[in-house]
Amino acid sequence: MDKDIAYRLILASASPARRALLSAAGIEAEVMVSGVDESTVEAEDAYSLCLALARLKARTIAAQLSADPTIVVLGCDSVLEFDGEVWGKPANADEATKRWMRMRGRKGVLHTGHHVTSLVSGKQAEAVGETTVHFADVSDDEIAAYVANGEPLHVAGSFTLDGRGGAFVERIEGDPGNVIGLSLPLLRNLLAEMGVPYIKLWNK
Repeated sequence: MDKDIAYRLILASASPARRALLSAAGIEAEVMVSGVDESTVEAEDAYSLCLALARLKARTIAAQLSADPTIVVLGCDSVLEFDGEVWGKPANADEATKRWMRMRGRKGVLHTGHHVTSLVSGKQAEAVGETTVHFADVSDDEIAAYVANGEPLHVAGSFTLDGRGGAFVERIEGDPGNVIGLSLPLLRNLLAEMGVPYIKLWNK
């Protein structure tokens, strides 16, 4: 790809956290929600599932756009692997509460799939970021208040690192951005595989 091009990043995700991460890094991504029905995608493990969903989101949006050499589409998806189970967003408050009863004082691995595709060259690159999350031994009252707030109902694994749930995460092993929903170092590496300089996405 032409290294003199100022690239545009299309984020195939409705996640405000991902958009905020990019914005803080100098990238004002254009958001297009794929509308993919995640429940229809099956995989044997967390790694394969989050990558398949990220790939599907990116390709769905790419198929809707006209060929433009300046556009790169990014799809992301996160899931939590806990006790050998794969958790996306909880179905309801009861499920979120049950998860936290199990998670407190223990650890899980947050997997975030990243898929990048170019509309013109057809080049694609993908990878999964993995971060180990150690949860605090929170009380029943804290869990009830957190679930009642609603935040854990909208995120993979029923917790956040950049919101109210951040106080309930004692430490992590790996990239914190990956837990929030997007690993910037991993994105930079994927873009490099495609011949797209990361700094050419800076537009603020």
